[in-house]
Amino acid sequence: MDNEIINLPMFYVAGLAVRTINKDGQAGRDVGGLWQKFTEGNMAEKLEEKEGNEVYCVYTDYESDHNDYYTAILGCKVSSIEYLPEGFTGKAIPAGKYKVFTPVGKFPESIGATWQHIWQSDIQRTYTADFDRYEMTGKAFEDIKSKVYVAVY
Repeated sequence: MDNEIINLPMFYVAGLAVRTINKDGQAGRDVGGLWQKFTEGNMAEKLEEKEGNEVYCVYTDYESDHNDYYTAILGCKVSSIEYLPEGFTGKAIPAGKYKVFTPVGKFPESIGATWQHIWQSDIQRTYTADFDRYEMTGKAFEDIKSKVYVAVY
């Protein structure tokens, strides 16, 4: 699995949020529900300050690590989180060092496999904010291209 380490500046993401846990597949069900609400409700179009066409799924506010509760936010990169539509959550993604993975295979199975690899690795994670970035334009759902960013020391 290809990966590299990059430094990113701080940026904002706004979208729909859920508090979840990876135990017993709960996060998969919860994030799947966010995807359904986000796409069926055309939520990206409600964000006036949207930057680009990518969709982000941010994992943040970890209680401890990937085995405990955290918040997932499915949304878009925005220039500001000061004024958001009702029901939206905004989050500043901290500047820092991120290990970037390129999932291989069909979406969404490729994302799940990438996270399984990350959870089983000895990567020195900060647990500040990790995220997936999806290129959505003009692609069938299973052909969505993605990258996984993990905050590291």
